[in-house]
Amino acid sequence: MPTTPRRGRNPEPLAEAARAAAAAALAGDHAAGIAPRTDRLIEYLHRLQDTHGALHAEHLAALAEALKLSRAEVFEVATFYHHFDFVAPGEEAPPRLTVRVCDSLACAMAGGAGLAATLAARLGSEVRVQHVPCVGRCDKAPVAVVGQNPILTATPDKVATALAGNECREALPEAIRFDAYRGAGGYRRLAALDDGSLPPEAVVAALEAAGLRGLGGAGFPTARKWRSVAAQPAPRYMAVNIDEGEPGTFKDYHYLASDPHRFIEGMLIAARVVGVAAIWIYIRDEYPALRELLAEELAKLRGALPALPMIELRRGAGAYICGEESAMIESIEGKRGVPRLRPPYVAERGLFGRPTLVHNIETLWWLRDILERGGEWFAAFGRHGRSGLRSFSVSGRVARPGVVVTDAGITLRELIDEHCGGMQPGHTLYGYFPGGASGGILPASLAELPLDFDTLGAHGCFIGSAAIVVFSQHDQARLLAENAMRFFARESCGQCTPCRVGCSKAAELMSAPRWDGPLLQALGRTMADASICGLGQAAPNPMNSVLRYFAHEVGATAGGEGEA
Repeated sequence: MPTTPRRGRNPEPLAEAARAAAAAALAGDHAAGIAPRTDRLIEYLHRLQDTHGALHAEHLAALAEALKLSRAEVFEVATFYHHFDFVAPGEEAPPRLTVRVCDSLACAMAGGAGLAATLAARLGSEVRVQHVPCVGRCDKAPVAVVGQNPILTATPDKVATALAGNECREALPEAIRFDAYRGAGGYRRLAALDDGSLPPEAVVAALEAAGLRGLGGAGFPTARKWRSVAAQPAPRYMAVNIDEGEPGTFKDYHYLASDPHRFIEGMLIAARVVGVAAIWIYIRDEYPALRELLAEELAKLRGALPALPMIELRRGAGAYICGEESAMIESIEGKRGVPRLRPPYVAERGLFGRPTLVHNIETLWWLRDILERGGEWFAAFGRHGRSGLRSFSVSGRVARPGVVVTDAGITLRELIDEHCGGMQPGHTLYGYFPGGASGGILPASLAELPLDFDTLGAHGCFIGSAAIVVFSQHDQARLLAENAMRFFARESCGQCTPCRVGCSKAAELMSAPRWDGPLLQALGRTMADASICGLGQAAPNPMNSVLRYFAHEVGATAGGEGEA
């Protein structure tokens, strides 16, 4: 279970004001009857940041004293996450208000860089304008975030209006709330598990019949994962990963903003079947309204269904690496989000050293439908030899971007024509990212490939979280690949040299007018072979795709067949 405070050496005495700030950060836990715990360190850092506009060194020192941690343990966490502003003694704090402008793939194509430059010149020194990676609203690009309020299809005037009106918080979405969900038959399958009318074995059998796989990107068979964790000794824990930081991905936001209890019921069904004692939900910091919505709905659920496992909602702090399951677990434990070496796998030793079931929200969202309609219903969908349903986050140069729920194995051409209204006027398909920034890039000549797990590997790509970013003849694949590599360089946790140095070096080499193909390919092989986690292993994919399919853009010799 969560760790207890431990002792550390802290030098010079602290001012009472600093101790008061630290005490205020812990006060919310005291009010809720929770003893302060070191695993909740990031929650306390958020409270300090929210209250004081930054993390001041003396406040961190006081927090370390209160938690009986060394200052180094607190400072290393405070300086790891992008959304924390550490202020050293003698340094000036940043402006109280920050406007974050997304510069990732879809927003870059929609003019995000120009928007940021215009805002910086227009707003002056009273407002900080930051370039930031994907904020999960790729279908409404470009996006600027005023405080905690995303301005969709942003313009300088829209941002200025939000600032003038002090519109710094996002409104809660019009989601299906607890009473409506339960009134429409929600939580009946959970009740059936509790009263024994639905045996746990029948749930697992339905998942097998459906062929449901992990839809966060890895594609591991769900039933097999449940059996693996259930076979481990109790207590067993569960962690839900809603840290969808992959550029181009926004399906988790779609599901939570529309029908959150469908996900919650699926989560509780999984917990019952696997025998989970406690659940942690890790949601990215860029989704403040969804975090508030979840907190409200979980409170209602707790009041109506008291026999629930412990559920904690945890707030991320702006680190793409925490989408990797073991890095997320480290973050939940109050540490830097650094991936663990494997084995052991998290199913054997995860949260606080216990066997842990880790799931993405979409996988859990489908459970109710599969149990009510049967696994065969889900498996009956699919095209081109594939089976099941998939949720595609489609952004870029299509006429109607958004989340598309359709057959697994659909091709990009079918997806654009049947669900996205074709390409935008004046744009012709030139290429696409089939799996977000890390999934590689394919040319228009390969738009007839089935989009699903295990179908794109031969072409140097993967489907991942099904984030489809479409670009046209007005774009350059090389610039989009450079954008992706700069993203990986910024988001590398720095733990391993192949990723830490490799991403930065690759970004530098890719900025040259003519690419050194053999050198970049050798660098990419080293990163893929020697990096600890998927970030460094997949980072070379867009670069390699350009060398393979778009070599004419970079003056390099293609590295394989299929050049566009």
